[in-house]
Amino acid sequence: MEERRRYVKLASYQHWLRKDWAVACLFLAPSIIGFTLFYLLPFLMSLLYSLMDGTVNGQFVGMYNYQELLASDSFKKATMNTFTFSLVSVPLILSLSLGVALLLNQPLFLRQWLRTAYVMPLVVPVASTVLMWQILFDWNGTMNGLRELLGYERIDWMKSEAARYVVVLVYVWKNLGYNVLLFLAGLQQIPKDYYETAQIEGAGGWTQFRITLIYLTPMMFFVTLMSLIHSFKVFRETYLIAGDYPHDSIYFLQHYMNNRFVSLDIPKLTAAASLMAGGMLMLVFVLFTIERKHRQYMEQ
Repeated sequence: MEERRRYVKLASYQHWLRKDWAVACLFLAPSIIGFTLFYLLPFLMSLLYSLMDGTVNGQFVGMYNYQELLASDSFKKATMNTFTFSLVSVPLILSLSLGVALLLNQPLFLRQWLRTAYVMPLVVPVASTVLMWQILFDWNGTMNGLRELLGYERIDWMKSEAARYVVVLVYVWKNLGYNVLLFLAGLQQIPKDYYETAQIEGAGGWTQFRITLIYLTPMMFFVTLMSLIHSFKVFRETYLIAGDYPHDSIYFLQHYMNNRFVSLDIPKLTAAASLMAGGMLMLVFVLFTIERKHRQYMEQ
């Protein structure tokens, strides 16, 4: 009798799981279909085109397009600039956003207003953003006016090595508020008991900061991942500010792919996009591996 009850209970549980799975699939179906049609299939088609010499009556050429890319000086320059930009801008925005989040997590005057101010760049249209930066860094713009007042010569910001710093500044200004919000959410989830215990035991400010970093690590990995993705999307602002062929220091992979699209060189375009996607997937895999090892270490 007992075995029969267990069997009936197990059968009921399995029926519930099947029913729940069917309902879940029904709700997920529109998203899965949309993702397949607009993301997965185009990506698979781009992989196919990267192995051919054309999109219309093209012949299979294997890895020829990839070999041409790796031998191209412009592609090498674009790749180096892109990864250099990410290597500089991502740690910079992480440290700045964490510092601002720690500051806003304190009972400061006008704290709510400051939170709103940091979020404002997220809702400002890109065209307005670009217009503002053009006014600031134009030859007759605000920054050159300030330099003249201080006794320095004018700089053609977007046609010199200074363009690199302008783009980094635009990236940090645009994405700082998003990271601050994420860090604030992580900070508010840390129990205050840990800090009270540390204070009772005589821990100083550095020890309490280490406690914050330890329990903020999962959010840190997520913010790093999002900042890395955003760093690969800075082309929009750069393109609108500096045009198709900007200064060499800010010639990114997206510029290279955009120029291939304009010339309808689809095989080179898709090969470059595939290599960029592969590089990003490798970076994401490394981040997830580090995060998993850290989580296992914390659970021990």
